[in-house]
Formats: sequence, structure tokens, C-alpha cells
Amino acid sequence: MTELLLILVLALLTAVLASCAFLVHRLGSLEGSMKGDLNRLADQNERQLERMRQTVDERLQKSLETRLGESFAQVARQLEQVQQGLGEMRSLAVGVGDLKKVLSNVKNRGIFGELQLSNLLEDLLTPGQYAANVTVRPGRNEVVEFAVKLPGQGDRAVWLPIDAKFPREDYERLQAAYDAGDAPGQKEARTALETRIRAFAKDISEKYLEPPYTTDFALLFLPFEGLYAEVLRLPGLFERLQRDYRVTVTGPTTLAAFLSSLQMGFRTLGIQKRSGEVWQLLSSVKHEFGLFGDLLDKTRKKLQEATTTLDDAGVRTRKIERSLKKVEQDPSEPSLLDE
Repeated sequence: MTELLLILVLALLTAVLASCAFLVHRLGSLEGSMKGDLNRLADQNERQLERMRQTVDERLQKSLETRLGESFAQVARQLEQVQQGLGEMRSLAVGVGDLKKVLSNVKNRGIFGELQLSNLLEDLLTPGQYAANVTVRPGRNEVVEFAVKLPGQGDRAVWLPIDAKFPREDYERLQAAYDAGDAPGQKEARTALETRIRAFAKDISEKYLEPPYTTDFALLFLPFEGLYAEVLRLPGLFERLQRDYRVTVTGPTTLAAFLSSLQMGFRTLGIQKRSGEVWQLLSSVKHEFGLFGDLLDKTRKKLQEATTTLDDAGVRTRKIERSLKKVEQDPSEPSLLDE
């Protein structure tokens, strides 16, 4: 009995050992298969990652090249604009230098003011409403730069003298004192500017005012608004020039407004003149229309006479027709033509 149990136990142990060996063999096979699968999966993942890395690198490279190209193009455009701006600044600097050279000469400054004044007059008035280089005072040799032609008594014109002035040195000294914050320099420059403007006004008054050949006032034209504003800032100067010298200071804007007002006055005078001509024409037409009415009355009377004659002729015609009808009915009866 004991031997049998030992045999059974041995058999059972042998079966268990066989099963364990089989399991170990299966586990070894599974391990080898799993290692192969893991190796294949690792290879696939590595290849996939490599392709992804290449794709990302290509896209990054392309995007970087595109961005760099756009950036370089934008920088090139900005550099081109900067170059153009530098060219314009050089041209402007040359123009400013030329203008400075022009304005540094007294004669050229006078020509500059005359040109600006001429442009304003040309833009706002017709050629027949003003003239250049006019001798406004009979028997004198003074010639004013420009004068506006105003209507006077009869055919004689009344001239409004306009003279352009440009005290550049005094104005520049005043601006320099403003920039430096130099209060005493500002006061000195204002005094010099006032003295220069008063001398201009006195010269204009003595040379060009001669009523009734001219108006009783003249215009002093300053070619820059800044200069005109500085003159207006001088206390009481504007009123003193009008009172003492009968000269009014104007700048480009105020002169343009003044000339526009004159142009409206010229148009009003033209309308009045044309209205007188139209009234004369209407009077003439009225007279002719009266003659035409008389002629119509005569014609109407003639037509009435002709109508009466035609009516009489109709009566005679009807009598003749009745007589002819009677003759046709009874030839033996006497004719009634004489009735």
C-alpha cells in the first residue's frame, strides 16, 4: 500500500514536473515572441518618430525660410522708404538752402514778396481790375508795385496802392530770441521790428497816397503769416499806422479776404451797370411795342373795312343769284339785275 502511494506520488510529481517544463517552455516561447514583438514595435516607433522628425524639420525649415524671406522683404522695403525719405530730405535741404540764399539778399526778398503778392492778385482779380508798376501820383516818378483799379467819377480810375515788404533780419532775430528764451532780446527785436514797419508805412504814405487820384489809404503786404502775427502782437502798432500814415498792414490771408470783398463789390457794380443797360433796352422795346400796337390798330381797321366790303359783296352776290334763279324759271319776265 505504501509503495502504491509512493508510485502515485511519483507519477503525480512527474506529471507536475512535465507540466512545469511545458509551462517553462511556453513561457520561453512567449517571452521570445514578446521580445520580437517589442523589438518590431520599437523599430516601427523609431521609424515613425524619424519620419515625424523629418516632417517637422521640413515644415520648420520651410516656415523659417518663408518668415525670413518676408522679414527680409519688409526690411528691404523699409530701407527703400528710408532711402527715398533721405533723398527727399536732401532735396528739401537743397531747396531750403536755395530759399535761404534768395532771402538773404534784400533785392531777392523784395522780388519774393512781389511774386507772392502778384499771385494773390492774379488768383482773386481779373487783369483789368489791377495793374503792376503804376504811377499813381500825377507829376511824380514814384511807382508802386501793384495797385487795384477802383471806379471813380466819370472814366477816371482811383488807385488803391499795395506795396510788399519783408523785414527778414528783424523777424529772424525775434524768432532766435524766442528759441533761446531771451526776454531782453525779444524786447529789443520787437522794438527793431516796430521801427522797421513804421518806416515802411511812412515811406508808402509819402510816396503813393494822393487823393482823389488814389484812395485815402494804402496796404502794406507782409508775405508770411508768422510775420504778420508778430506785427499784430506789437501793442497799438496796427492802429497807429492807420491813424498816422493811413496804411493798413495785411498778411496773405487777410489780403485774400480783402480782395475777395473787392471782387464782390466789382460784381455788384457790374450788375448795376448791366441793370441800367437792360432798363434802357426795355424802354426802347416799350416804345417799339407802342408803335407796333398802333400798326396793329391800323391793320385791324383795314381788316374791318375789308370785312364790311366782303359782306356787301356777299349781299350783292345773293341778289344776283336770286335774279338768275327767276330768269331760269320765267324767261318772259324782266331781269332784276338792277334791283
